[in-house]
Amino acid sequence: MFKPCDILVTSSRVEDRRALMRILDGLPINVFSSSTVKQAEEVMSQKKLALVFCDEHLPDGSYRELLSRSRTAQKHPRLVVTTHTGEWNEYLEATRRGAFDVIRYPLQPADVELIVIRAMRDQRDASAA
Repeated sequence: MFKPCDILVTSSRVEDRRALMRILDGLPINVFSSSTVKQAEEVMSQKKLALVFCDEHLPDGSYRELLSRSRTAQKHPRLVVTTHTGEWNEYLEATRRGAFDVIRYPLQPADVELIVIRAMRDQRDASAA
């Protein structure tokens, strides 16, 4: 069984943030939200996050800054890039940079849940090692 974990949803689009939070509702997780890179960095510095969903582009930067920040964190969270374009080259770039996954809007609940389960499993396996 999985222990509850903390997840951050970062999107400047209120409707996208709410839609993702609705999908996550009911899972054994604590969900935090932010709309900018700066806000996300504040949450990341205060919480031990297992997973971060982050829009490809934000008003003050992009997922790249959060990937860089997460690598320097002691217990770095996995980062999932959320995108409206879903272009193959962007997917490849994000995964080369270290993204855990890339998911395209409109988000499908089964896809989101699978990503969360994979992250929770990886977190469990890392703590057992």
